[in-house]
Amino acid sequence: MHKLLLDLPSQLESERLSLRSYQAGDGPLCYAVSQRNRAHLLRFEAGNSLLSIQNEEDAEIMARQFAIDWAARNHFFLAAFHKASSAFVAQVYVGVVDWDLPEFEIGYIADCEHEGRGFVSEGVRAVLGFAFNHLHAARLRIECDDSNLRSIHVAERCGFTREGHLRENKRHADGSISGTLHFGLLRREFVGC
Repeated sequence: MHKLLLDLPSQLESERLSLRSYQAGDGPLCYAVSQRNRAHLLRFEAGNSLLSIQNEEDAEIMARQFAIDWAARNHFFLAAFHKASSAFVAQVYVGVVDWDLPEFEIGYIADCEHEGRGFVSEGVRAVLGFAFNHLHAARLRIECDDSNLRSIHVAERCGFTREGHLRENKRHADGSISGTLHFGLLRREFVGC
């Protein structure tokens, strides 16, 4: 089936979270998230689009671009909100690697005020169902810094298998060097709804 014919939900639910695609009007949310998490993202997410936001107009443009990219099936950004408080707690990303296989990459960030509560793992589990059931993924992958223990634990808790390790392949702004871990999850390994 052609990617534009896929009937995709724009909202996902888990026990504690409501995840949704970004939309017009989300600029203030994106701006607040980008400002609050700037220092938090620099070490492991230096290329994260939130870091490019300088003002609310940039943030609104980004939110609208995310909505356009969702509709075009280029990639899928989901904001995760805690149901009980409505607070933004995380962002989960599904990027297209290869529509022909199909293979997708999963990325995620925790809001710095909500780390260590399992929100990212819960959000990623919800997105696994989206990727396998709606995008018809054959394979998913996660790449993370080998010194980012929280990210490694998310991949492991969500059932991904460690497939490779590129050692000392990047230098950080502080001069330290780290590597990249590669994780994969196949359709037949997915246990979910």
